[in-house]
Amino acid sequence: MSGHSKWAKIHRAKGAADAERGKIFQKLAKEIYVAARGTNGNVDDNPTLRMVVEKCRSQNMPKDNIQKAIDKAIGKDATEDFESIRYEGYAPSGIAIMIDCLTDNRNRTASFVRSTFTKRGGNLGTDGSVSYLFNRKGVIEIAKTLEEESAMMSALDAGADDFITEEDSYLIYTPSDAFLSVKEELEKLRATFLTSEITYVAENEIEIDSEETREKVYALIESLEELDDVQDVYHNMKEE
Repeated sequence: MSGHSKWAKIHRAKGAADAERGKIFQKLAKEIYVAARGTNGNVDDNPTLRMVVEKCRSQNMPKDNIQKAIDKAIGKDATEDFESIRYEGYAPSGIAIMIDCLTDNRNRTASFVRSTFTKRGGNLGTDGSVSYLFNRKGVIEIAKTLEEESAMMSALDAGADDFITEEDSYLIYTPSDAFLSVKEELEKLRATFLTSEITYVAENEIEIDSEETREKVYALIESLEELDDVQDVYHNMKEE
């Protein structure tokens, strides 16, 4: 399995700006709200909420922000109602794009997503047109502060199915149901986490030689991510 990390690194670098980080936190707070609403807000009793909180931590969302979002969801004034919607389509050169949204207005979201595809040279597809190209996986990236063999054996013994040594980090893929057990073992080793979330990973990646085309694909991805209702964007373009 190859390449999740470079686009993630680009995204993390872009997220260093305060405005961008604030927007990311707003989207994460929405995910917390959906996961926590109607519950007691305890992550130990709610596996879905726990996964969202792990995702928040991987984006360095402050603990206070996380708790405020949980408190809002379980409070008496929690009246917002968000719907999960997935859109699928193609970027230039047939790159598969999958978009997960949380919205309180389906028509608004559909209009914005459709117009973004049109403006950026893509095509919105039908349900199921590209989702079969992606697998739900745990993705953990840790700094090279641990000895490679020790980190690898701990991860594999805990259920990881791939361990990749990169220039300055280790990239670990897990089945979704083994994500927490692998992370807990790495925490015991005092690993420094750069990424830790359950996400969708392309089964096969498409290599694009044209820099112009690559920029067009990135422009579409970034434009989709800027939409308030869009939570996550996945693609199958091979990173450089």
